[in-house]
Amino acid sequence: MEIIKFKETDTKEIVSLFYEIVHSVNSKDYSQVQLDAWAPRDEKESKINSWKESLRQNITFVAKVNDKVVGFSDLTHTGYLDRLFVHKDYQGQGIATALVDMLESEAKKLNLLEIDTEASITAKPFFEHLGYKIVCSQTVEKKGVKLANFKMLKKIK
Repeated sequence: MEIIKFKETDTKEIVSLFYEIVHSVNSKDYSQVQLDAWAPRDEKESKINSWKESLRQNITFVAKVNDKVVGFSDLTHTGYLDRLFVHKDYQGQGIATALVDMLESEAKKLNLLEIDTEASITAKPFFEHLGYKIVCSQTVEKKGVKLANFKMLKKIK
């Protein structure tokens, strides 16, 4: 496995990976209606364009195995960990931890004092394991559908 800086040519594969993960891994914690609101398949093409821009602007790392994208994560320059997703067949192999470690290292270089994120029910235990603390549970609305998640924070030393 290698972790590299994001290249725009990876965007389509990243967006496809996002849809696959949400609709498989997160299905244990969210209903099909919630998953469809979170990752609506009819928005996939428009998401490729919007994500290309946001992933380029953010600090973004991509994990690859045999030149295939198996994970990605990004951080804004103000310390918001926006996205973290690892392919369902590659979970539990340290890829997400390696991606977050890279982002935390970049955050230190920017002299950020903390990183915050909004973790899904599924991702909450992972972030807790890495030292992120729950600030509050919250309900977000996507396409009129309510989804529970957790605002979490980690102080950067």
